[in-house]
Amino acid sequence: MPKIIFLPSEEHCPEGMVVEAATGESILNVALKNGIEIEHACEKVCACTTCHVVVREGFDSLEESDELEDDMLDKAWGLEPESRLSCQAKVADEDLVVDIPKYTVNQVSENH
Repeated sequence: MPKIIFLPSEEHCPEGMVVEAATGESILNVALKNGIEIEHACEKVCACTTCHVVVREGFDSLEESDELEDDMLDKAWGLEPESRLSCQAKVADEDLVVDIPKYTVNQVSENH
């Protein structure tokens, strides 16, 4: 069973965490099941960017993002080449290393 290594994130999991994930399960669902409360304002329907993560390792094992996800990612704060919406990125057969950005678009707009 693949593992997801969540890198330390001050707000979401300060110590970091290594968890097992079922193939086909979204990164977001794995995080939520393990007490990592990644924001998901649109309730996992690919209509916002609040669940944006960066897949530092294992990115190439994920199915490619579709056009809708790509359009949403264009609006994400801190977009990187390995950025994905965690509600859409499904675990395949490789371990993943996931970085949860410090801010989301919601948090940036609330703070300014």
